[in-house]
Amino acid sequence: MLTESDQRLSLDTAAARTLATTTKTPPQTREISPRWLLRVLPWVDVEAGVYRVNRRLTYAVGGGRVGFVTTGARFRVVPPSLAELPLLHGLADDPALEELAGRFEQREYAPGETIVRAGRPADELLLIAYGKAAKVGTGPYGDPVALGTLADGEHAGSEGGPWRFTLEAATACTVLALPWTELRALADRWPAVSVQLARHRISQARPQNKWGEAEIAVAAGHRGEPALPGTFADYDPGPREYELSVSQTVLRVHTRVADLFNQPMDQTEEQLRLTVEAVRESQEHQLVNNRDFGLLHNADPGQRIHTRTGPPGPDDLDELLCRRKKSRYFLAHPRAIAAFHRECTARGVYPGGTELEGARLTVWRGVPILPCDKIPISRAGTTSILVMRTGEEDQGVVGLRQSGVPDEREPGLSVRCTGIDSRAVASYLVSAYYSAAVLVPDALGVLENVEVAR
Repeated sequence: MLTESDQRLSLDTAAARTLATTTKTPPQTREISPRWLLRVLPWVDVEAGVYRVNRRLTYAVGGGRVGFVTTGARFRVVPPSLAELPLLHGLADDPALEELAGRFEQREYAPGETIVRAGRPADELLLIAYGKAAKVGTGPYGDPVALGTLADGEHAGSEGGPWRFTLEAATACTVLALPWTELRALADRWPAVSVQLARHRISQARPQNKWGEAEIAVAAGHRGEPALPGTFADYDPGPREYELSVSQTVLRVHTRVADLFNQPMDQTEEQLRLTVEAVRESQEHQLVNNRDFGLLHNADPGQRIHTRTGPPGPDDLDELLCRRKKSRYFLAHPRAIAAFHRECTARGVYPGGTELEGARLTVWRGVPILPCDKIPISRAGTTSILVMRTGEEDQGVVGLRQSGVPDEREPGLSVRCTGIDSRAVASYLVSAYYSAAVLVPDALGVLENVEVAR
């Protein structure tokens, strides 16, 4: 039996809600990120769908990284990848590389061991198959100086003369060595190899500036009326062309939903908004990771460096900055930024900060560090940090897109209704056209093998 205190004196809230409405939010999604790369890249309109980057003629070719395959603890060179070496550039399909790959000798070194010592005759070519090796030189007063780091298929050794630096194993290292006498013997039997080696020697003897470009002769400091040099600026005969890539999807919305359940929010518009966000996320991912035009894969080998100790420290970011002029932005995974802060804290160094478009960002040497979760982190806990100069005026990195495409919703992105099918489902084709170009090699640099898990 209900007592007087148990009897309800007013309308129940559950019953009242049948006459009330709710305050609703638009559909939320965790996929949306700041997309800093899309925000800071200067975008160039590409009218014909193709963007050609013309450069001065450059003699320095190759210089990439050699690939390896492993069988247990044995490493073997992937023969076509030997064409990444400057002196063998252009021989990717030559059968002689198969024989040459089998002539490398594998050597193992413990951390701290000397691989080669400065002053010793440079009688072999060395490939770093696994691990990291430090190049150590001698300063003007006899003290050791760090000259760089080799890893991941990089090579050392030039034919003739002594070694100019000492190479020490910074970690456990596996090195593949090839005596120069083996290469010369191979060239005697394979005419294509002999021709390529001769071509390489000729290209190295041609007048060129320190960047490998064909030299423009200029007279300076003279007096009187000497004969001035005649010159011209030679062009690269095979300039690179970037075709616009695309991210696309087909959004389907049933007309019953669009007609009857369209208040207080436009169902079609909300579906399009979320789809466009996903397409833009795909666009930024491709700009970073695409093997054809993505920034991670288009950095020049000479602009790729390794960390000195593993985690990203102030020295590593300084090394990135000193290799280019007018660096505008760093681009790093948030976990890499956190690792950098830990290194700075351990050294008693405190990076600055700045505000960009309403967000508070870390700054190093006046260059903002932009977070980008599209930069991958390997299973071993390593990632990369990029630094770039941007804009056509500064011969930097630019984004490519075509404005004015049919049914354009945003610059370079179109939403086109493709009709209603027999099931009363309306379809919308969502397309984003884009690419990225590095105008000169030093516009983009990458710090590799950045440890974030330590």
